Amino acid sequence: MPIDLTPLDDPEQDTPERHAVAQRSTLVSVVVNLVLTALQVVVGVMAHSQALIADGIHSLSDLIADFVVLFVNKHSSKEADDDHQYGHHRYETAASLVLGGLLLSVGVGMLWGAVHKLGTPETIPAVQPVALYVALAALVAKEGLFRYMLAAAERVRSGMLVANAWHARSDAASSLVVAIGIGGNLLGYPLLDPVAALIVGFMVGKMGWDFAWDALHDLMDRSVSDEQVQAIKDILRKTPGVRGVHDLRTRKMGDMIMVDAHLEVDGSLTVREGHDIATDARDRVMARLPVLDVMAHLDPIEVPTKSALSGA
Repeated sequence: MPIDLTPLDDPEQDTPERHAVAQRSTLVSVVVNLVLTALQVVVGVMAHSQALIADGIHSLSDLIADFVVLFVNKHSSKEADDDHQYGHHRYETAASLVLGGLLLSVGVGMLWGAVHKLGTPETIPAVQPVALYVALAALVAKEGLFRYMLAAAERVRSGMLVANAWHARSDAASSLVVAIGIGGNLLGYPLLDPVAALIVGFMVGKMGWDFAWDALHDLMDRSVSDEQVQAIKDILRKTPGVRGVHDLRTRKMGDMIMVDAHLEVDGSLTVREGHDIATDARDRVMARLPVLDVMAHLDPIEVPTKSALSGA
């Protein structure tokens, strides 16, 4: 799910707030996942439900992911230094890549276990009813966690938090499938429990692939969307003194944007006047959009004078 990069309603929204929200929401996720992991695995073993155990392992992957987010949240807030002169914003993109790889590996493990069980159906035991109650409780908890974390992520526009929120949603969806599989087992269809584990594995693996692939593109300096490029271009064009904009290029830097642009200005202006126009254009873009910096190249053009126009 792409993060919203439309103009900010509050230009003063700063990085410290984003990191505070990230830490608070992630700590809530840690508590929820810690409880669910213990409950699902223990009850899954006692109730003989492979699907519930798989869902518990998924919750464990969420717990590991939360610690990754906390680690990255601490380091991405660091100021620029001699080794990282553009700051540490790409820690967030790297975290999304790690989360995607984690989901992918967990999904493959679930698929492997479920296929093994389906190959030996005589070994599938009857599931105890308590497993269904735990699966339903996990479904409610994970859906609530997803909605809370996504709201926080959208408020501060953090791609890393969006990734972690949808990680929680994947657990909510998997808990629904698990509940259906356990219910089928209780109704006399024992194969439905490993089938549910198989579906959960596929869902987790697919989401992991999507996140990892998206983060990989961002690490390779992918540009922002056409709509976002147009928003940047419109702000630059409306800057007093800017006669035109061309060769506009963008690249992602974590959840921020780096911009390079050629600004056309009146060639008769002094160097200081041209510099002031470029600085004004940069400030306008950074005040309205999550842009880290704007590198402007001034292209002098001939601007017809009033006398020349009247003579024509």
